[in-house]
Amino acid sequence: MSQLKTPAITLKSRKWGEADRIVTFYSLRFGKLRGVARGARRMKSRFGSALEPFIHCDLNLFEKRGDSLYRITQADIQETFPSLREDLALMSGAARMVNLVAAVTAEGDPSPRVFETLLGGLRSLQEGSEPGLTTLLFQIRLLGQTGFRPQTDHCTACGKEFGKSRRVGLARFSPQTGGLVCAPCASRHPDRCLPLSAGSLAFIQQALHVPASVLPRLKATGRVRHDLEAAIESYVTVVAGKRLPPVDFLAPPVSL
Repeated sequence: MSQLKTPAITLKSRKWGEADRIVTFYSLRFGKLRGVARGARRMKSRFGSALEPFIHCDLNLFEKRGDSLYRITQADIQETFPSLREDLALMSGAARMVNLVAAVTAEGDPSPRVFETLLGGLRSLQEGSEPGLTTLLFQIRLLGQTGFRPQTDHCTACGKEFGKSRRVGLARFSPQTGGLVCAPCASRHPDRCLPLSAGSLAFIQQALHVPASVLPRLKATGRVRHDLEAAIESYVTVVAGKRLPPVDFLAPPVSL
């Protein structure tokens, strides 16, 4: 057995046996991992609230050869993000973030960028940023970092490149293929394509490429926001292989 230590964010946990928990984390050094916390459900557990979702902590682990489960020996809390437990809209945004990370990452495949993106997303929610927009930006950013980058420079059905003179109104977004499709391809499966305006495309491209420090400055309202949310929600469902709990169940309707 070898002892390991890493910063980590709790994604989810479930009961195991009479007093234990199996906890899934996204860690800085080892990517997504699962560990068993012995006695975590006892009243006087040494773990306290460190294994609750959204907690940023420093983990101490034991790795046993041939066992996919680590043994969690200690978890020292670094950040708790209390607002994410007190406000339902913020909680739903945070839940989408950790659920998406859990769905699109493989165990044992570390990515410091994914870790920092998740930590930054939770911090933005905690700081009071608008939860729907913050979560939308996070999803676009994470998809771009995990091999599911929405493609906007060529048709994802036939491969035709879109030049600078391309008329945006003739393109549609296909969740099944993960990007824009040209007019001829879209006409063959119109029920599978969603409209994206020029503003929506520009927003996606900015969200994928601007520095993380600039990301909170991006804004989307009205039709742009509506089109983006519909496209990203449909694409996330395809990528995750299931429909994740909605982000905006408490949000008022978008004015178009």
